Amino acid sequence: MSTVTVDIAPLAEASDPAPVFLTVEEAARCLRVGRTTCFALIRTGELESLTIGGLRRVPADAPAAYLARRRAEKRAA
Repeated sequence: MSTVTVDIAPLAEASDPAPVFLTVEEAARCLRVGRTTCFALIRTGELESLTIGGLRRVPADAPAAYLARRRAEKRAA
């Protein structure tokens, strides 16, 4: 099974540690989709997210996991 990597480097400064969570907008940029599409993926449960203090956050590894699932589904079809 291959792994998928999503480059989140442009989202943070070079000296910042790797982010644990992304905003929905940052996750949408990683997936190269719009904000509305990203919220739709979250709403259907296809893209993992959490609510932290009233803010919706996407784990940094969730976009890559979503892509890996989609690729596996495509291969299985």
